[in-house]
Amino acid sequence: MSARKTLRGKYNIPSNQDGKPFVIFNLGNDIIPEKLKNALVKGDIKNIFVIGQGTAAVAGAAIAEALSRYLRGCEINIAAKTASELSGFFLEENLNHTLVIAVTQSGTTTDTNRAVAMARERDAHLIAIVNRRQSDITHVTDGVFYTSDGRDIEMSVASTKAFYSQIVAGYILALYFAQILGMMSDERVARELSDLEDAPDKMNDVISTKERIRESAWAIAKAKKYWAVVGSGPNKVAADEIRIKLSELCYKTMSSDIVEDKKHIDLSSEPLIIVCAAGNPEPVVEDIIKDVAIFKAHSAGVVVIADEGETRFNGIADSVISVPGASFPTSMILNTIAGHIWGYYAACSINEDGDFFRSFRSKLSRKMSELDRKNVSLFERIANTGLHRLVGEFSSAFRSRKSKGFFSSMSVDVASDITLLLKYVTGKLPLEDFWEEFKEKRTSSSPLDMLDLCLGHTIDELSRPIDAIRHQAKTVTVGTSRKGEMLEGILFDLLSKLGFSLENLTSKDGTAARRLQKAITGIKGHTLYAIENLDIEGKPGEDTTISISGRGGVSLEMKSRFEKPGPLSGTKKTIISMGDIYAGLGKSDKEPIIIMPLLSKAHIIGYILLVHVKFKEDLTASEKKEVLGEKFNKINNLVNEYNLQWNDKCLEGLSIEFLLGEGVDVIVGKMMKLLEDSTFR
Repeated sequence: MSARKTLRGKYNIPSNQDGKPFVIFNLGNDIIPEKLKNALVKGDIKNIFVIGQGTAAVAGAAIAEALSRYLRGCEINIAAKTASELSGFFLEENLNHTLVIAVTQSGTTTDTNRAVAMARERDAHLIAIVNRRQSDITHVTDGVFYTSDGRDIEMSVASTKAFYSQIVAGYILALYFAQILGMMSDERVARELSDLEDAPDKMNDVISTKERIRESAWAIAKAKKYWAVVGSGPNKVAADEIRIKLSELCYKTMSSDIVEDKKHIDLSSEPLIIVCAAGNPEPVVEDIIKDVAIFKAHSAGVVVIADEGETRFNGIADSVISVPGASFPTSMILNTIAGHIWGYYAACSINEDGDFFRSFRSKLSRKMSELDRKNVSLFERIANTGLHRLVGEFSSAFRSRKSKGFFSSMSVDVASDITLLLKYVTGKLPLEDFWEEFKEKRTSSSPLDMLDLCLGHTIDELSRPIDAIRHQAKTVTVGTSRKGEMLEGILFDLLSKLGFSLENLTSKDGTAARRLQKAITGIKGHTLYAIENLDIEGKPGEDTTISISGRGGVSLEMKSRFEKPGPLSGTKKTIISMGDIYAGLGKSDKEPIIIMPLLSKAHIIGYILLVHVKFKEDLTASEKKEVLGEKFNKINNLVNEYNLQWNDKCLEGLSIEFLLGEGVDVIVGKMMKLLEDSTFR
């Protein structure tokens, strides 16, 4: 684990002749330059600022707390500042009496690096705590303390291991400073380091209880709309860090307060309050017990993180998460890791609500498709018993969940609309009332269409795509967005040349394009069509038009009926409706083409790119399978249904444009003839 790697090799604890331990730190000039060490010993350092942004700033607050504890009695002003605050308000003309400890995960955080550069111009002493070797910040500081082994390259806000290891690194620095300044005995320094060595094992102990933490999150997270995290003393740092991760994981705006302050702040919203209580001294714990009782008296939901064996919260908190007993900073770390795990499962719990609506929407869509095939009118749909049964089952489950306090993250407006629409789509309320009541919202005369739209909004509100935080980190922490980057390859190169990026492709089309370009040897030309007047869902209608927006290559010599805008029809209309890439032969000239639907800024199809290509003629059967993707599985399955044994030689006898452009039935019909041929037996 990262925290253990950060400790490794930084010190040694032998014993003297009396059997008493003493500490030999292994922090060379690359971490603590001799110039800085001399300035500390001589008393020339008057200020220590620990800076960072976001999570790193929270870790900086913990490091500043450690420095304040272990250098108590020194005439050094110690403070934690966000990097932007330091550069904006606390820089003096001469900082040769100041040490700036910059905490950063990536080493490329713009605000932090700017503050370091400005402090360097003013002759400040500079140390970086960073987890990436050769990152930008390592070239401008005097010393660098690498967390872990300096090779962790994660740059995600969700990288909690960086937070823990940053605190461990800062703690080692604080104890080293205390030793060289004579503020702590070797025995005490050794004891503190030994306690810190237990942190990784205790963290693993907390992780081993994740199932109980999951039960806590699933029992309460859905029931409260407004959340807060509280902690006192060092645990205020834990509360701040948990707040950051929960807001990112659960898409919640929440506060972080000192425990004692919370009862003086408006509790009428009946919030969910996570209390970081582990590791506090007994008098503080006694006060927190009283505060938790006050929270409950205001109908708040309360989750308490407490030391193992602490039972006094059991009768007053909704949930108690136990962590191993420990002293600072391990206790603060254990509060934090418990809160991180709780937040992850809280996000999963909320997302499960989204899955509930997603499942119903899928079933409703299949039912509508079935009725579409039967050409059933709106009035007949509303009277359909199968639809009544489907909606009735969902309505019952919806009411049951709602009565238990679920869907707290769902807007009141959407919840109210769904409740009404469930009655309209089954005829319990007159259709004409729907037309009037929803006249400002509806996009059609059908309450079924409106219900589908509302279900989509609900799914958006309740979905918690946790992995998306990785991208968020690249845009916020590192300051470099990857949204517009393009993959490599013959098709992607053309898209890039025409000014399109990955954002103009759906994920399924991007995947298909990557497969298809493996079958292309060259591009002979292209035509870019603009699509106008799609409906609100991005589907073509009677008013949808198509016109040429740009051309290149052989396309310049071709005539087209779309020189001026005309109605969308044929293959291109099918492509817009389905949103899928087409590859095969042109309908009229039988020339090899690929047609790609491209998204506009509104995230609906705004363009179609027709590419005249040259397909490879020497693809092996294995390569053809890869290019076909899921279509090959359909072909194979259909062949097996005819009780014929599959043979890859069938693929070798068919061109890739035929395999891509024809339907599965046509392809299998051709293959059956080949399979019946004696040469394939």
